[in-house]
Amino acid sequence: MKNELKTLSDAIRYFAVEQVCIDTVAAMRWPDGPQCPACLMPDIRQHWLKNQRRWQCRDCGKQYSVKVNTLFEDSPIKLDKWMTAMWLLANCKNGISSYEIGRDIGVTQKSAWFMLQRIRLAMKNKSVLKLGFQGGPVEMDETLVGGKLKNMHKSKKPKGTGHSGKAVGAMAKTIVVGMLERKGRVRAEVIMERSHLPFRAVANKHIAPGASLVTDEWGGYKGINFEHAIINHAVEYVNGQVHTNGIENFWALLKRGLHGTYISVEPFHLDRYVDEQAFRFNNRATKDNPLTDRDRFMLALSQISGKRLTDAELTGKVGETAF
Repeated sequence: MKNELKTLSDAIRYFAVEQVCIDTVAAMRWPDGPQCPACLMPDIRQHWLKNQRRWQCRDCGKQYSVKVNTLFEDSPIKLDKWMTAMWLLANCKNGISSYEIGRDIGVTQKSAWFMLQRIRLAMKNKSVLKLGFQGGPVEMDETLVGGKLKNMHKSKKPKGTGHSGKAVGAMAKTIVVGMLERKGRVRAEVIMERSHLPFRAVANKHIAPGASLVTDEWGGYKGINFEHAIINHAVEYVNGQVHTNGIENFWALLKRGLHGTYISVEPFHLDRYVDEQAFRFNNRATKDNPLTDRDRFMLALSQISGKRLTDAELTGKVGETAF
């Protein structure tokens, strides 16, 4: 791929030819040449069918395209539109809505929404390195995501809220817990319960042993097995290096996208929107790591293999019997 690919207009012109898209994805997936997904025979045994824009394995006879075993599989949408959608989602700071994507690339809103959900799956964190493995402080905090209870439909209101329309904290909202390494990466995920057991499990999953932890005064963080500093927000927000301003900045970015761009996100899908924002945050341009739009796009593209999200999985209908 050309190194001078810097802007969206550059990307649209470059990927306007379908063969360029195929060659780019193929080079990313198979650096040593195409490999049959059925029998795993190497490049030397693969025959390119020019008119069909796919390969045929000389050993097993199977035909396959560059989309097989990727998030593009079974999609009738051409790769140039996929490339444009991926570029936009990877680089728009507050995300981009399916309505806007649909208008920009010429697909329906429903198709654009499905495309964006698949791309978000490719943005999911793959690193096995835990936060704070170099010993630096890790900020940990939780936030509640969801609309106001008074605006909810009666069928969606939590049970036991009464006629007053009031609920206590997390009853009406979805809980997201996040951890941020100072001047580094962030990890965030949706949890089902706001108590010390899931918080402890998430901390052990993402934070390296020996790292120091900074949280607010909420009691759910007690018992976490790390060196633990607490900032009491009822008294102060910063005490030297003890603060949670970094993770709260991430929450501000996340909610700006959820409330301003996406408007309404179902709890069932929220984890993918959190992964999307974490991807952009972790690959933001800094003085030490001046990443470009092209770098973020290429990173997202490099993670498409083995990612499959069907319509049944996306709508929660997996395992349902059709009558």
